[in-house]
Amino acid sequence: MSRIAPLIALTEEQQAELQVLIRSHSASQADARRARIVLLAAAGWPNDEIAVELHTAPNTIGKWRRRFAGEGMAGLLDRQRSGRPLALSAGLFNQVLTEVMRPPQRRGRWSCRTMAQHVGVSKSRVQQLWSHNDIKPHQTRTFKVSGDPEFEPKFWDIVGLYLSPPQKAVVLCCDEKSQCQALERTQPGLPLGQGHVCTRTHDYYRHGTLTFFAALNYLNGKVIAQSAPRHRHQEWLRFLKQINAEVPAGQEIHLILDNYATHKHAKVRAWLQKHPRFHMHFTPTASSWLNLVERFFRDLSQDVVLSGSFSSVRQLEEAVFGYLAERNLCPKRYVWRAEGRQILEKINRAKEALTKIKQRT
Repeated sequence: MSRIAPLIALTEEQQAELQVLIRSHSASQADARRARIVLLAAAGWPNDEIAVELHTAPNTIGKWRRRFAGEGMAGLLDRQRSGRPLALSAGLFNQVLTEVMRPPQRRGRWSCRTMAQHVGVSKSRVQQLWSHNDIKPHQTRTFKVSGDPEFEPKFWDIVGLYLSPPQKAVVLCCDEKSQCQALERTQPGLPLGQGHVCTRTHDYYRHGTLTFFAALNYLNGKVIAQSAPRHRHQEWLRFLKQINAEVPAGQEIHLILDNYATHKHAKVRAWLQKHPRFHMHFTPTASSWLNLVERFFRDLSQDVVLSGSFSSVRQLEEAVFGYLAERNLCPKRYVWRAEGRQILEKINRAKEALTKIKQRT
């Protein structure tokens, strides 16, 4: 007699936690698969169909479905295995956990295999110790702490525009995507199909570069754009004139932009003095993450530039502006939701850590 699969009903909190597991770059594949099993089960999928969708056995689906039904999120965690624990001296234990912080000479990091050879234990034992102590030497995150002495006033100025936009005004997040390359793949790739991913060659032909100027309207998500072969003050001034022409008269214009020298050129400042409805808000140095147009550039790169193959700069330009025209018909608005004080606290902690590191060296 076959078992009856238990029904899964998710709370909003459980739904959100499972979605985070699926999207997380740091979560293991096993954790992400278990989260997908529960979400599909909650959507009413039978075990056989989930097994086909996730390329695993129906018994595995049933196991994690029953675990979640009985224990909730805790049921998705691995249980401690039976058997005698592997013996490891205190000295070796400390060596595995402390020396991982100090990479060997001429290497950037330890791997499980190199540490296992160095200490004289198995690779799986090293991996287990690192995992249980949340040590991940294989992962690296890039960062840059701003050294701008006026960081906080500039930070609150821009966050204030996001949280409380001025009346009878537009807030435009502006920047240029420079050196955008028109790359043509040497061979056509295989298209996406059931059971295999799309492919593209690693080599390509270069057909020149293009610069895109973009102004993202924070309030409605539409983008004003212009292309140019270069990104000097002449091109930036031409783009400002386009913004001036497209924004209705009588509205103030608040521009959020970085500290690139082109934006502060003498001729640009002279033009701005003649057009007092423009208000410039410069991000702190090394803080482009404050400018939401960077989020749009990420989508543009993923959806068009990186995934395409272009035989000329003109073809690249047509693809980008075709994408913009379609997007502006149903614009997507990026909304600032981060808590400002938490960001400042995090930056201050990073500065303190950097100061301590410099003092030790």
